Formats: sequence, C-alpha cells, structure tokens
Amino acid sequence: MNATSEIPDGFWQRRILGPLVAQLTQGISAERISLTISLGLTIGIFPILGSRAILVSPAAWMLKLNQPIIHTVTFLTFPLQCLLLLPFYRAGEALFGQPSIPLSIPLIINRFFENIGKFMQDYGMTGLRGIAVWALVAPVLAALIYYIVRIPLRSMAHRLNCSKS
Repeated sequence: MNATSEIPDGFWQRRILGPLVAQLTQGISAERISLTISLGLTIGIFPILGSRAILVSPAAWMLKLNQPIIHTVTFLTFPLQCLLLLPFYRAGEALFGQPSIPLSIPLIINRFFENIGKFMQDYGMTGLRGIAVWALVAPVLAALIYYIVRIPLRSMAHRLNCSKS
C-alpha cells in the first residue's frame, strides 16, 4: 500500500494533500516544500493582476522548487490577491504621502481595457507604490508562512518515515 492510497477521497485530499504526500515520499524535504508553498503564497498576492505566473516561474526555476506545487499555490491565492489589491494600493498612498484616488477592482479592470495608455498614466504610480508595500511585507510574510507550514509538513514526513530533518 503506498502513502497516497491512505489519503481519503475529496478535492483537497486528491489535489493538495495527495501531491504533498507524494513529494515527501519521493524524497523532497518538508523544508523544500515549505519554501515552495511560502514563496507561492507570497508571490501569489503580488499587487498587479496578471503578473503572478511571470514572477513565480523564474523564481521557482532559480531556486529549483517544485513548479506544479508553486503554480497550484499561486493559482489558489487569486481570491486573496484580489482582496489585498486595494489595501496594498491604499497603504502605498499612505506610505508615500499621496492623496487617495478612486479605486475599485471593476473600475481598474474597465479602465485597463478601455485605454491601456491612459490606465498606465492614471494608475501606474499607484501600482508601483503598492509593489513597494508588498516588497516591505513579503520577506516577513514569506518567513512566517515558511515556519508555520513547515511544522505540519515535518509531522507528515515523520509519519511517513521519510523525513530527512
């Protein structure tokens, strides 16, 4: 009986837990998987829509992280990215002492598709300020996620008798 056959049926078990168990049984350490998940979540909330895959692929390649896991994590963070866009932009305005401009996700998307040049003129600096806030938060967030996720992954690896820690 292999380790993945012990995972109960269900979406999360088949699509999330099963692949993690498979990676652990194939010799990938809990620390590497934790790093993959941590960077996937952190890059997944990058405050520019449509940029996650462009950022996560080279990062995963350079660090030799598991591409399917990191892309799955960034895909799953899309709702969180949408929820955090406006807070990142507002925090950027506050950080740089800029006045608030009208912002909403539908407004931003409509403006983008109406006229990309005008959109960049109107919202380009807002996006850059949001990126600055993300860049300040990202290292702390990535470390926090890494250490939190590593605990259950180490436990899982230990239960599977494949831990290298």
